[in-house]
Amino acid sequence: MDKIVVLDFGSQYSHLICRRIREFSVYAELVPYDISYEELQKLNPAGIIFSGGPSSVHSSDAPIPENRVFDMDLPLLGICYGHQLIVNKYGGKVKRANREYGSSLLTVDSDKDLLNGVGESVRAWMSHGDEAEQIPEGFKVIGHTESAKAAAIASEDKSIYGIQFHPEVVHTEQGTEILKNFVLKVCGAKQEWTMEGFIDAAVEKISKIDGNVLCGVSGGIDSTVVALLIHKAIGDRLKCVFVNNGVLRLNEEKEVEGMFRDNFKVNFTSVDAAGIFLEKLKGVEDPEKKRRVVGEEFVRVFTEFAKGNGPFKWLAQGTLYPDVIESGVSKGPAAVIKSHHNVGGLPDWLNLEILEPLRELYKDEVRKIAEILEVPEKLFMRHPFPGPGLSVRIIGEVTPQKLGICKVASKIVEEELMEAGWYEKVWQAYAAVGDDKAVGVVGDERKYGNIVMIRVVDSIDAMTADWTRLPHGLLEKMSNRITNEVEGVTWVTYTISSKPPATIEPQ
Repeated sequence: MDKIVVLDFGSQYSHLICRRIREFSVYAELVPYDISYEELQKLNPAGIIFSGGPSSVHSSDAPIPENRVFDMDLPLLGICYGHQLIVNKYGGKVKRANREYGSSLLTVDSDKDLLNGVGESVRAWMSHGDEAEQIPEGFKVIGHTESAKAAAIASEDKSIYGIQFHPEVVHTEQGTEILKNFVLKVCGAKQEWTMEGFIDAAVEKISKIDGNVLCGVSGGIDSTVVALLIHKAIGDRLKCVFVNNGVLRLNEEKEVEGMFRDNFKVNFTSVDAAGIFLEKLKGVEDPEKKRRVVGEEFVRVFTEFAKGNGPFKWLAQGTLYPDVIESGVSKGPAAVIKSHHNVGGLPDWLNLEILEPLRELYKDEVRKIAEILEVPEKLFMRHPFPGPGLSVRIIGEVTPQKLGICKVASKIVEEELMEAGWYEKVWQAYAAVGDDKAVGVVGDERKYGNIVMIRVVDSIDAMTADWTRLPHGLLEKMSNRITNEVEGVTWVTYTISSKPPATIEPQ
């Protein structure tokens, strides 16, 4: 099928470009910026996109693609750093500028091709320290902002475009339309990428593996879809195990076991290891260390289970694209945001091979697969939950008191969202707690208690997210219930930081 190839120059948004393109049923693939000309030719792309990145074209070690990539006679779009590469390559001039980060008003100077149908002006998300001072001969300015006079340029004869802003993030209005214009109108790519096709290809590929597969299921949509795909491919050679790590949502271990036994015809075993995990987490405050403790302990439990129930050759995991990019295990020079329990927490002594059927997918694509596989709606609509569980929603050491607060307060947040009809409207919602305390009044007594932080966000893929503008009355109900029903809590706050610059989880 037709595909768009994205060269990764290290932007945290590189995978998001692919995600946006797949949204309109065109396959997009991320490759390292220094891919060879021969390898790129084999991919037979309908068009090429240069991602953004943290580098400057003026740096001696700036990442630069092979020269022949520019001569492939294919439509080319450069985003941010990619835009500057195009300006520099074709004889323009890039200058150092005051760093611009945030939303700017883009005025459209030409609505042909790339900016067709987006309107006279749109809000565009900027994140750059260099900008085009002089555009190359044969190019023209098709869009500008107050501070960037060449925010969008085009060589229509060569089908080469450069934009200083990021159309792939939700903060850019009409950003998806801009990418769609490039992919469908400029590149002429056919819309052939579907989740039905992905399922068929994945099942065929998995059916060819030898040996038995051990799959850790959490009750979340990712691991559940992995289990169902693998079971569809190899049947009883798959064994699913659920591990109660002690840092799950309130009563989740009972709900997950009931769901698997009632709805799915797979081999399923539940292991209670809560005491072991909580003992390992004692005294651990650093968030990266907590992630590694949970990741390694998961693998240890799986390995012990495998010894008594195997033999197994494979360990299946629900790793997704965002897990990979945020862990710095992308194909480009991206910075590490955080390790992921699937990606960054595997110890050297693991003696099982890793099977990750969803590694190239985004969350909303996984949800489409779940719908096709007839996963029950209750599971289908559950909010994402971090692999290390509540350990990353408890800031500082995981103590019994903070764990209890986190479980009950989060349950209250979910219950109130459901009661108000908001649960399915938002991407993720929970309550977090740390070591900060504040004075409150309970009855007629002053009390020094914990501060609970409510976090509710809107997103479509977890790569970017915006804080949800909940009705004040709903927030008031959550706060009143938490301070009245959760022992030891005196204050409730609401987190209003978006991603970027924040992350969805506090740790």
